[in-house]
Amino acid sequence: MAENQLKELESKIDELIALCSELNRENQSLKADGEHWHHERQSLIENNELARTKVEAVIGRLQALEQNP
Repeated sequence: MAENQLKELESKIDELIALCSELNRENQSLKADGEHWHHERQSLIENNELARTKVEAVIGRLQALEQNP
């Protein structure tokens, strides 16, 4: 009976090792995805700031044209 329990324990340990490996791979993938989304967010923030600056410049020019027709 002890041998049977030992084999069952070995099997459960093997399952845990496989699960840990799978979770490690998934964790690495999620970290890479998070890094990608962080960079994309930064890029979008920069593009948004650039667009805002351009729109403000256009508004300023339009207001200047209104004051000096």
